[in-house]
Amino acid sequence: MYYWRKLTDFQREEVLRQRIGRKLPWHRPPHFDHVGPVTFLISAACFEHKHVVGKNASRMNEFESELLQACNEANSSTFAWCILTNHYHLLTRTDDIRLLRKNIGQVHGRTSRRWNLEDNTPGRKVWFNYFDRHMQSDRHYWATLNYIHHNPVHHGYVARWQDWPHSSVHNYLAEVGRDEATRIWKEYPLLDYGKGWDD
Repeated sequence: MYYWRKLTDFQREEVLRQRIGRKLPWHRPPHFDHVGPVTFLISAACFEHKHVVGKNASRMNEFESELLQACNEANSSTFAWCILTNHYHLLTRTDDIRLLRKNIGQVHGRTSRRWNLEDNTPGRKVWFNYFDRHMQSDRHYWATLNYIHHNPVHHGYVARWQDWPHSSVHNYLAEVGRDEATRIWKEYPLLDYGKGWDD
């Protein structure tokens, strides 16, 4: 994950030269501005995957509320989410991804300042590696929804989806029912979803 930090200065210069030559953004993954309503997987992690969000239950609850409010204020429809102690995932539909990025960036800025004050860690880097990836098909959408709800199990926090409180899984199960959720889980398996970027 922290590939860049392992490179020598010469290797970094070479990577940047290649990206500039190919007219790619200097960061990756690049952000693409879509026109019209598009559904995105949005993910972000704490720097070095430190468990800053999960310091206590109150912080987890507050962050979950702030993040969902940022989506609402961008007129986004959020279908699934999961907040873990050091990263999060959202599945949301918006017709203005730039506004949504801005709103989420403001949440990251506010929470960084607040948590650094609370933890007496001035200047600490809290957030790192935000990305948004658009859904390319119905299969991609449903596999992503399954992935988000399975994330606390994947990372070993709980044994069952419904045991994790900071997730949309409770609303999802109440809406579709266990039988339908099981059918969707089997029809749209995760396979190697998340490999290489959410290990």
